[in-house]
Amino acid sequence: MGKITLTKPVLIMMYGFPGAGKTYFARQLSDSLKAVHVSGDRIRGELFEQPRYDKEENQVVEHLTNYMAEEFLNAGVSVVYDMNMARGAQRRALRDLADRVHAKPILLWFQVDHDTAFGRIMKRDKRRIDDKFARPFDRTGFDSYITGMQNPKQAEDFVVLSGKHSFPMQRSTLIRRLYDLNLISAETTSSNVTKPGMVNLVPTRVDLERRNIRIR
Repeated sequence: MGKITLTKPVLIMMYGFPGAGKTYFARQLSDSLKAVHVSGDRIRGELFEQPRYDKEENQVVEHLTNYMAEEFLNAGVSVVYDMNMARGAQRRALRDLADRVHAKPILLWFQVDHDTAFGRIMKRDKRRIDDKFARPFDRTGFDSYITGMQNPKQAEDFVVLSGKHSFPMQRSTLIRRLYDLNLISAETTSSNVTKPGMVNLVPTRVDLERRNIRIR
């Protein structure tokens, strides 16, 4: 199956707890859409041998990711922007960027409970592609980080994705929104939406000794 072509460039932003599955989704999505994966964690990891995650470093990383996103969008290439949009000001800046280059911004909110998210962080393995550049957290740092996050407001028109669903289910939700926004065709939508499996209403094994039915 070929990659999905959109009718105009799209800037896909992501929001959610660390460990919610944003990077895994971003990498998989960029393989499904004609879009480039811009990873803030990867840029940080390649720029700084020992990242500090302080304000100055964050500004450098954000400047570069924004610059790359704008260049791709200007060239007509959609962008999966893989950096947590934890603050409202960050999301406004990216929406303004999208408006400048006539791209459509879409915010995905990955929702998962605290314990599941932190449990995933504890199981990260730097040998895996999605974990190689991920920020390390202990429980105190994790709790402090999520306390500073600003949930999207309803006016931001976000798409909610469950962090516990499989990628095909998550992608199906996004595909439907892309269709609603006239960014893909109905034919593309129908061929890329995961359909629920048929429910078998007939028992796989029938006890012939107990199937007698008497009607009086």
